[in-house]
Amino acid sequence: MLLCSCAVPEVKVPTYEEMDPETGLHLNECITAIEADFSITFQKDGSRMRGEGVLTISKNGDLNLRVYSLGFLAFELTSDSGIVRSAPVLDRTKREILTYGLRDCLFWWDIEDYEIAEEGNAFLIRSFPRKLWVDSKTMLPVQQSVQLEDDRELWFYYEKPEKMGEVWYPSKIRIELSRYTVTLEFDEMLFVSEG
Repeated sequence: MLLCSCAVPEVKVPTYEEMDPETGLHLNECITAIEADFSITFQKDGSRMRGEGVLTISKNGDLNLRVYSLGFLAFELTSDSGIVRSAPVLDRTKREILTYGLRDCLFWWDIEDYEIAEEGNAFLIRSFPRKLWVDSKTMLPVQQSVQLEDDRELWFYYEKPEKMGEVWYPSKIRIELSRYTVTLEFDEMLFVSEG
């Protein structure tokens, strides 16, 4: 009788306990664009839609997003210099999640004119309209909120650290706004640096 099992190796995230949080925020500042393959789940009022997607997003917010369902293109979104186009057309909430939401959650370290405070095992980094909680040991994001113009809050929750090259990133991100929840699980992520 032959028994075989595979255990998923535990990801050992480096610790930066002695690092100043301001220095930790600058670890990834040279990244100008991110390319990713992911699975996505949209939820609203108990209904769910699943798919797979590809994304290219730049630090300035320009993006190209395609979502496939059962192998067919179900959705496409582009944002170029603030001009957003999508097929099919999106309501305002979905558009905000997929433009501001993706940019702020993936480029979480790109925050300016901030204040830092310790809060439990995290650093709270505030710069209106954003609040970012970064784990004080790993210097990875735990959660983030962005105040929108109409006083609604866009929330991000980060999980499952992975590494691509020298960059650590959360491979699962949950985005919440109003009655919408979007969960992204990244299969692959490529970081493009300047220079």
